[in-house]
Amino acid sequence: MQSQRKAAAPRRARSVRAARPEYTAAVRYLDGSRDIFRVRNADDMDDARSLVLAELGKVQSLVIALRRH
Repeated sequence: MQSQRKAAAPRRARSVRAARPEYTAAVRYLDGSRDIFRVRNADDMDDARSLVLAELGKVQSLVIALRRH
């Protein structure tokens, strides 16, 4: 006699989170030196700007751009 198998429960699809945007920040310091940073944990461009300014303090200029992959 053959045994019967129990029907497998359907697998749940994993929820895929949308990739967070990454930003590039170009900074010119008060002494004229410059640097480029990658900002990963920002919700939007204003948040990226706030994160960079909170980390660096006063800067002469700051440019934020969305990083395309």
